[in-house]
Amino acid sequence: MPLSHLVLQQSIAQLGKVVLGKEPQIKLAMACLLAKGHLLIEDLPGMGKTTLAHALAAVLGLQYQRVQFTSDMLPADLLGISVFDAQNSKFDFHPGPIFTQLMLADEINRSTPKTQSALLEAMEEGQVSIEGETRPLPQPFFVLATQNPVHQSGTFPLPESQLDRFLMRISLGYPSAAAERMLLKGINPRSLLKSLQSTMSLQQLADLQEQAQAIHASDHVLDYVQRLIQFSREYEGFSYGISPRGALALISAAKAWALIEGREHLIPEDVQAVMPAVMEHRLRASSHGAAAEALVDIVLNAVDVIQG
Repeated sequence: MPLSHLVLQQSIAQLGKVVLGKEPQIKLAMACLLAKGHLLIEDLPGMGKTTLAHALAAVLGLQYQRVQFTSDMLPADLLGISVFDAQNSKFDFHPGPIFTQLMLADEINRSTPKTQSALLEAMEEGQVSIEGETRPLPQPFFVLATQNPVHQSGTFPLPESQLDRFLMRISLGYPSAAAERMLLKGINPRSLLKSLQSTMSLQQLADLQEQAQAIHASDHVLDYVQRLIQFSREYEGFSYGISPRGALALISAAKAWALIEGREHLIPEDVQAVMPAVMEHRLRASSHGAAAEALVDIVLNAVDVIQG
């Protein structure tokens, strides 16, 4: 077994100690990080979104900041601000919580669009421009954002431009009966966070990200991906199809998934495994009533792996 695969399996096992019964979502979160993307978790309060973010930081040995987004939050609260130092007659920059390696943007859709947009440059470029100066962010830089369902009060829907910055969107959902029984017996996942062991160094994480990018994608698989993307653009039931950025996101995520599965090449099943998480927030039905999950199923069911 390759050492990289062993390290990844150890990481997933550690995360599974506190995020009970959610191995598929844990693997998707790991794939998102290996693909150098950002993750959006949409779910009801109390489903373990924050616990997953804490656990990822602990297992991967990353600097961690949690930011609670509110309706009165300003961009400066996130990015930082310059304060005049009278003694030295100069302005000193006080960095905001975005200057970290893993930032939990908790309930991101409770902040105004102006504050949400402050994340755009950081997520896309790995830097922020403040008061005319560009400042690089720590590496790796990973945003894990949570949002409540948009029908809940006090929320501002994320615009398409912001949603597109997230490589994946997942939902943890209710726990299984076995996992919930453990919770009811008094096993508190948050109390187990301190017992989690770091499974890799920053250099190992960077190496794994490079290995994910180097996963081989054959022409056969690329043809399949292009047909999936093209169908999304031509199907009359969609308001719009997948953009080139979305297509690249699908390939990057599928390669990371293949690495987690211990493969050095891409297969169609890797694409299918990550496609719901990559595509659901990038597709819109041309008429109301169709769920995002159904839209992805339409694409997968309509496009054969082997072209006839």
